[in-house]
Amino acid sequence: MSKNSYCVIMAGGIGSRFWPESSPEMPKQFLDILGVGKTLIQQTYERFVKIIPNKNILIVTSEKYFDIVKQQIPDILDENILTEPMRRNTAPCILYAALKIKHKNSVANVVVTPADHLILNETEFLKDIEEGICFSEKKNGLITLGITPNRPATTYGYIKRGENLNDCNFYKILNFTEKPNSDLAKQFIQDGNYLWNAGIFVWNNDLIINEIKKNLPEIYQKFENDIDFSNQENEKKSIEKIYDKINGISIDFGVMEKSNNVFVKKTDFGWSDLGTWDSIYQLKEKDQNENVILAQKIILENSNGNFIKSNNNNKILAIRDLEDFIVIDTNDVVLICKRENEQKIQDLLTEAKNKFSNGF
Repeated sequence: MSKNSYCVIMAGGIGSRFWPESSPEMPKQFLDILGVGKTLIQQTYERFVKIIPNKNILIVTSEKYFDIVKQQIPDILDENILTEPMRRNTAPCILYAALKIKHKNSVANVVVTPADHLILNETEFLKDIEEGICFSEKKNGLITLGITPNRPATTYGYIKRGENLNDCNFYKILNFTEKPNSDLAKQFIQDGNYLWNAGIFVWNNDLIINEIKKNLPEIYQKFENDIDFSNQENEKKSIEKIYDKINGISIDFGVMEKSNNVFVKKTDFGWSDLGTWDSIYQLKEKDQNENVILAQKIILENSNGNFIKSNNNNKILAIRDLEDFIVIDTNDVVLICKRENEQKIQDLLTEAKNKFSNGF
């Protein structure tokens, strides 16, 4: 483990796409959404602590999730839980973490990752990360991990790769495309030079600070003028002041798509951003009727292609004649929705908030 290697885990999302199991009080990253006995953020932390010292792992999250982070990851240092007073997308939170790291270490290399992604081949993933750190040290570039696509997905961003720079599958990035339509996604797959953008980054810490300074000067200036790392209380007050003055913007749009110093590493370690219930259905083991069942007590007859999840081990679910549905049973809500209409779950959440504001 290198003392100059750091990891920033972004854990500020509110998880509305996984309603009713997730909520603003307990979003996806803090849930065992896969039914494996560990939450997504716990899996992410345990993955990186194998190659990065514990004291060099930072978690950026909402200030209201501080206690949840501490409860789920008791080994994390309090000073390494960076809390945001409001959501401002990824660029401000990455700059906040980068400046915090620079305060501790002037020659750091950093991995930035969401807290809630699935990695199936952890050994291959960690190898890719370590190769990315080595590449960032030599080339001093901004690196994103690109996933070899297996279908023309329209919910992911795409990266077009240029020339191969070495034998570890690093490429210059030619352009980015955000969530293409179906026809364009099919063209990308046929082209063979496009990768999914995983939103996992590796870079030299000073470089990302300088790139934000160049491409997002207004945000950088607010941080430079007001950030105070003298103690945790002053740090919190200064961040509240800064976040109140800045607008939100993603690191992809604000920096990666503007910089001339960006690279992609082609990878294939079994990845999903777990953005929908159906994405979990696609990944989980299925029974002989193509059902995914994450429930202890269930009677299921003449039913095919369903995703069924219950967090109540004492409740009996009795289901018959159901095909291609999502069924989510929580203590407070039962959701039943056609898998093909999953995008309409957001509409159900909005209606539930309007009709039954208590508990939402």
